[in-house]
Amino acid sequence: MSRSETSVVVEKPQTTTRKITKTSINTTTCRSNEISTARWLLGMAMATTFCCVYFFAPIYIITSILCLLFRYPTMEGSFVIAAPLILSILSKPKKLDCRFLKPMADYFDFETAFEFTDADIREMLKTTDKRFILASQPHGVLSFCGICSLAVCDPDIGQIKTATASVVHQTPILKNVMGIFGLVDASRKSMQRHFQNKGIDGCLVLYVGGIAELFKSSPVEERLFLSQRKGFIKLALKEGVDVIPAYLFGNTSVLSVLKHGPLADLSRKLQVSLTYMWGKYYLPIPRDEKCLYARAKPMGLPHIPDPTDEDVDKWHAKYCEEVKRLFNTYKEKVPAYKHKKLYID
Repeated sequence: MSRSETSVVVEKPQTTTRKITKTSINTTTCRSNEISTARWLLGMAMATTFCCVYFFAPIYIITSILCLLFRYPTMEGSFVIAAPLILSILSKPKKLDCRFLKPMADYFDFETAFEFTDADIREMLKTTDKRFILASQPHGVLSFCGICSLAVCDPDIGQIKTATASVVHQTPILKNVMGIFGLVDASRKSMQRHFQNKGIDGCLVLYVGGIAELFKSSPVEERLFLSQRKGFIKLALKEGVDVIPAYLFGNTSVLSVLKHGPLADLSRKLQVSLTYMWGKYYLPIPRDEKCLYARAKPMGLPHIPDPTDEDVDKWHAKYCEEVKRLFNTYKEKVPAYKHKKLYID
């Protein structure tokens, strides 16, 4: 398949009823069904729930600890308030089949543009022992575009885990809610261990720019924190892992974020978003703007057990060029991005 041949899923919104038309460019079949306003509202409720949990979980944790310390309002009452926190501490995150989140894909008018399809991924894993990093950008407050992709993909592809900052794994409530997507610590040693697995279990989604990229989001331009992010390329070369670039349009447009102040500074330090976010009506309700998931072909990284700086720079430069190509190729499909230019910092 050439780069001009893509598999696309298109979803079009209407005011009261939404017609979802799914089209595969290389086939002659077309399937559609009606999506009700109730389903659209359910998708909005799901997205808002993630926002509220992500923002209010730290506040709840602090409040619960204070209630326990001061036995407020009573000893028994403090334990009732802190019960969800205690249960979260004692429990382990559990990955779920995320297809129950499909109404969220309807809400965000989700679309895909795959130059390397899910079927291609299966074929690569079947015929080679090559694992891959699905290197994604931009980060955004929450990757709603990435969540939508999990909601509509086949269960086997949905098994690919996501590398996240250590603090996410250590934070009660947050670890359980985000854990439904399947998480791996983003430390080098943790990812190296993960790559020892075979097939789909040895692949990873990685948001290259991290939290630092979140605070570069803007409605007028797209900025990626990528120039100095070379560690994932070096790791991929050392471990014999390929890299598949992906651009997640919508991650920086469905929510706005407070970029300054003590919460923003704390977010940068802890590598987790603790700053205020808002969408509709200045509330943590994501805007129902279009999300598009664009995925390129594997870059074909070689296995170099001891890569030099020149090796890393060479493949990092190729990666940056591929990200630019993805952005410029598909931004016209997303209204909020048509006018944007991409800058790599």
